[in-house]
Amino acid sequence: MNPQKTYSVDEAQKLLENYCAYQERCHKEVKDKLLKMRMIPEAIDQIMVHLIANNYLNEERFAKAFARGKFRIKKWGKNRIIRELKFREISNYSIDSALKEIDLDDYYQTLHELTEKRIAQVKETNIYKKKKKVADYLLYRGWESNLVYEKLNELIK
Repeated sequence: MNPQKTYSVDEAQKLLENYCAYQERCHKEVKDKLLKMRMIPEAIDQIMVHLIANNYLNEERFAKAFARGKFRIKKWGKNRIIRELKFREISNYSIDSALKEIDLDDYYQTLHELTEKRIAQVKETNIYKKKKKVADYLLYRGWESNLVYEKLNELIK
């Protein structure tokens, strides 16, 4: 996109339809894109309404896809997913709905595998330092502290 170019509402609408059809987008990303295109607030509102009405833009669908993807691919815990969704200005209702997409058995299994893998990677002889390093890693990735410490106490004796 040329930053000097100006777009008609129809041109911008077509571009944004393609932008949203390519992958799920949140409202904030689309609004930022329209602002970069130097669209006026009235045009932004009109395009946003069009995208939502024609189902190009759906906050709940975005949140669900985001939560599933970040959990499955990046192995993020619920805290990190919630933080990232809030950063994208997603509603609490959509966040709750997105977290229900994560199967609890898979969630606990993933935490177990991630913890075992990290324990094997950390080359620390002091058991307390080792626990802290593994815990820091898991907490940074958004796993709940009670689950992390429970798992560490189970796996590191």
